[in-house]
This record gives sequence, structure tokens and C-alpha cells, in this order.
Amino acid sequence: MRTILHTARRSVAAVGLLALCAVGATVQQAGAQPAWRAAAVGPAVGAAADEGSCDVLAPGASAAAQAAVRAACSQIGVWYTWGGGHGAQPGPTYGQVDPTDPASQHDPERRGFDCSGLVRYAYAQATGQDILAGTSNAQYHSSRVTARFGASQGTGPLLPGDLLAWGGDNSIHHIAVYLGAGKMVEARQSGTHVMVSDVRLGGDYNGAVRIAADPGQGGTFSTWGTDVWTHSEPSTTSGRVHKFDGPTRVRISCQKHAQPVDTEGYHNDAWSYLPDYKAWITNIYVQGPAWLDGVPTCP
Repeated sequence: MRTILHTARRSVAAVGLLALCAVGATVQQAGAQPAWRAAAVGPAVGAAADEGSCDVLAPGASAAAQAAVRAACSQIGVWYTWGGGHGAQPGPTYGQVDPTDPASQHDPERRGFDCSGLVRYAYAQATGQDILAGTSNAQYHSSRVTARFGASQGTGPLLPGDLLAWGGDNSIHHIAVYLGAGKMVEARQSGTHVMVSDVRLGGDYNGAVRIAADPGQGGTFSTWGTDVWTHSEPSTTSGRVHKFDGPTRVRISCQKHAQPVDTEGYHNDAWSYLPDYKAWITNIYVQGPAWLDGVPTCP
């Protein structure tokens, strides 16, 4: 049993879609500004920040997240170009003309990134794997996501490397990398360069997600045992939510220290949150070490 408990299973998800910052058509009134463009240039909490401040600006992020921040920051001054960054390998590419934006007419001549191209590059540099290929919407819903933060939570629970997103739940059209201290690095719109900005919490800001470098350690695990109950809170005295009749693959978003549990000859106070069940499970019944490697601590 101890051997089973200390064996984590890994799964790798690959995405190969062309990614553009503005995805999906929306019905516009005649003469109306495109929704993605209005959000991209909408009011900010403050003015664009000094380029010299592009770095990890708060503690607590994983090594991979910090590396992603610094990779994105290394591209400060590179052109925004619509569709840029989505070649065979992560990195700047020549863009395309965005039919909704006259400012993009020179994008085919400019080598750079769109918003999701920059995010793709940052995490590829950080992890050595192309883990976030795809649209900004695909990145927001990636299997690499281990935690989600709603718009109402603001920047309070965020860590450097988290991805901020704008749009509807299934129509994210802009994405940026959080630096900490209310700042982000983004490829914002045609005619500009990769820049540091103040986080824009208004408009259609949707929230943020946290990315795991390794989905086998940061997201998907297997339970063990039979008739294992999950709970509404990280405590065996809280309400029961769902019973696993046998070993089950589950997605874990975060973990925390809470009620100590003694069972099956093991003692552990760590609990993991299962977002697909909206429930908690003691780490005793999750295959792996007592404190799961790579899984972030719950806010």
C-alpha cells in the first residue's frame, strides 16, 4: 500500500490550435467598436507601467510560474501582431490582418505575438514543453489549470504567473500574465508592443487561472481504496458529497492543511480540493506523497 501511495500518475494534454487574441464573431451594431477591442483599450486601474518593472513582483509563485513571468518580460518591446506566436514552435512570428481592426494593416510585416502567443511562449520557455498552444479561450480552460479565481476576487489571491482573462466563460478573447502588485505583462493590441500594464478589473474581466507545469503533479491524480467519501469542507465531520466506489482519476486544484485524519494506518492533515465535485478529500486517499508535489496551496 505504501508503494501505491507514493506513485503519482502523469497525464499530458497537447493542444495544436491556431490562437488569436480575438476569437469568435459577435453581433455588433453598425459603427460599434468591436467588443474585444473595447475591452483591450478600456479604462485601466492606472496608466501603463514603466517597462523596467517587468519582473516577479510578489512572493509565493512556483519556480515555473516565476520563469514564465521572466520569459514574458524578456519580450518587452516586441511588436504585438495579430496571430503572432503560433508557428510550429513557440516564439514570435509574422502576424495577419485583423478584419475588425484597421490598426493591424502592418501586422503581416511585424514579427511578434498576440496575447495567447505570448502566454504560449512564456510557459514553453518556463517548462521546456509547449503546454499552452491554442487560443486564449483554450488556455483559460486548459487541463493544466489547477485553480480558478473569479472576477469578484480581484487580484488579492493571485500569484505571479497566473493568467488573467477577459471575455465570457467560454469566449475568452484576451489573456495576460500577472506579475504581482497589480501589474501584468501583455501583448495588447495592434500598433503597440509587449508591455507592462496595470491590471484592468473592469469591463468583461472574467477572472484568472493558475497553471501547473506538470499536469501529473499539478492537476490529475488517482484515488485509491473503496467507498471513499468526499466532504463539503476539509473535515470528516462536514457533510458528505460524493463516494468513490473504487480508484478514480480526479482533478485537484489545490491543497491545504486542515483536520488531521488517522485511517488505513496513516496520519495526515492535508486535504485536496476536487473542483469537478466541489468537494474535499483527505490526501490519505490520493496516490502520491502526503503533501502532493506541484499542487498549490489553497488560498
